[in-house]
Amino acid sequence: MTVEIEAVTRDFGTAATPALRGVSMTLRQGEFVALLGPSGSGKTTLLRILAGLDFPDAGRVLIGGRDVAQVPARARNVGVVFQNYALFRHLTVFENVAFGLRVRPRAKRPDNAEIARRVQELLALVQIPELESRYPEQISGGQRQRVALARALAIEPQLLLLDEPFGALDALVRKEVRRWVRGLHDRLGITSILVTHDQEEAMEMADRVAVMEEGRIVQFDAPHSLLDAPASAFVASFVGDANRLTGSVNGGRLGIEGLGAFDADGLPDGRTDVFVRPDEVRVVPPREGLTPGIVEWSRQADRGRWKILVAVSEHRLEGYAEQPIERGAPCAVELQAMTVFGAQGERVSLSGRLAANSAMPGV
Repeated sequence: MTVEIEAVTRDFGTAATPALRGVSMTLRQGEFVALLGPSGSGKTTLLRILAGLDFPDAGRVLIGGRDVAQVPARARNVGVVFQNYALFRHLTVFENVAFGLRVRPRAKRPDNAEIARRVQELLALVQIPELESRYPEQISGGQRQRVALARALAIEPQLLLLDEPFGALDALVRKEVRRWVRGLHDRLGITSILVTHDQEEAMEMADRVAVMEEGRIVQFDAPHSLLDAPASAFVASFVGDANRLTGSVNGGRLGIEGLGAFDADGLPDGRTDVFVRPDEVRVVPPREGLTPGIVEWSRQADRGRWKILVAVSEHRLEGYAEQPIERGAPCAVELQAMTVFGAQGERVSLSGRLAANSAMPGV
């Protein structure tokens, strides 16, 4: 089912800026999309509007080509899974899953035999058929999440909304359940939207990620594009690990206090925000011609690599070394690539020609 959001605005009148400011996005049939952003960015408000639990002040919401912006939740055929599961404690697992079917209008309500067949089918799909007679407090958090998902699927929704669904799970179970949910999505082919503030979750699960900031979608892209070509300094800082530095451009040269100067053709003179991913910082033993530093901590990241925090002048840079270097030992850093945003938001990616420690006035 396709989803089209057109210039949606929502203003609760309780903040300096509206919760949503002209949000537009289009989802393809069967796509898994994540809404990613910090608290207050508008992602949950947007999900509630999609679910029919809230309504926009302006704009259109089309699900399968039908404008549902002012249609109540019960008439949308949208499944929602909440962070706290919202299971009924006094109902068994079976009855929790059956609930959405039992409360349908009489003319559309399946008979008891069909409800039982559908519930048992769903419990088998989410791999917990043996739990049908238990109550929510008698099962684990991961199992409750599966019950909540089965309940959302029971109404055969055209759109599945997941609102921070893994936040109550411990780290190991969370990773297992989210991979399982993505696999289930692929098998069923339902268009799905995940709301999360966890970038690892969004990057692992979604086909595309909509990054939200202050009520707007600032970039809607494939996960790798968010890392390789961030649209703004906010996206560069929020998505993925990055060392954030401040520099200034003068005559095509970018100067970073304590790190030197670099060629920066294409950037106008003025202040810049500089982002260097840890993978782009190479840490080596002291070497002439490279920026010197002191190791603050070191840990093995994977086979053959150590992640290291280096103190360089007033900066703290995370990078990688191909051999262990002890805490407090001298070292050198080599910046292999960086993404630079000028004062007007211009982005320039520098790589392969970085010439650290080149002379520049004021550096």
